[in-house]
Amino acid sequence: MNPPQIQDYPVWYKGYIDLVEGDVLNILETQAEEFADFINANSDKADYAYAAGKWTIKEMFGHIIDTERIMVFRLTSFARAEKAALPGFDENDYVTNAHFKDRSLASLCDEFVLLRKSNMYLINSLNEEELDRSGVANGNQISVKALVYILAGHVMHHKNVILQRYL
Repeated sequence: MNPPQIQDYPVWYKGYIDLVEGDVLNILETQAEEFADFINANSDKADYAYAAGKWTIKEMFGHIIDTERIMVFRLTSFARAEKAALPGFDENDYVTNAHFKDRSLASLCDEFVLLRKSNMYLINSLNEEELDRSGVANGNQISVKALVYILAGHVMHHKNVILQRYL
C-alpha cells in the first residue's frame, strides 16, 4: 500500500505518517506483539511520569489503545461510505476519565495485542476503492488509507517518546 498524499489528511498527522517506512501492513502486524513486549520489558517504569502533569506509561498505553479504537471506528465508517461527520475527542479527557493507573500492565498489553490483531482482519479486507474513501472527522477530511498509516505512526511516535523521556 502506497502512503497517502498530503491532501488526504490534516497536516498535524504528517509527523505520524512520515514515521512509517516500508510495508505499513507488515508494520501494523508486527507492532501488536513487539510494542506490547517493549512496554512489558519496561514494567518497572509503568507508573512513572517524567514530569508533573504528564501521563504515566500505563496512561500513555491506555491512550494508545483508546486512539486505536477511535481511528479504527473512523476507518470503518469511511470505508463503508459513511456520509455523516464524526466527532473529535479530547485525549486528555479520555485519559482523565479512564482508570489506566488501576490496571495491570499485563492487561493493557493483552488488550492492545488483541485489539490490533482484530483490527488487522478489517484492514486486510479493504480494497483500493475502500482505502481511497474519505470522510470528515473532527471537522477535517481524512482518508481511510491515511488512518491506516496513522495507526502505525501513532504507536511509533509514542515509542519514541518513551525512549526519549521515560527510560
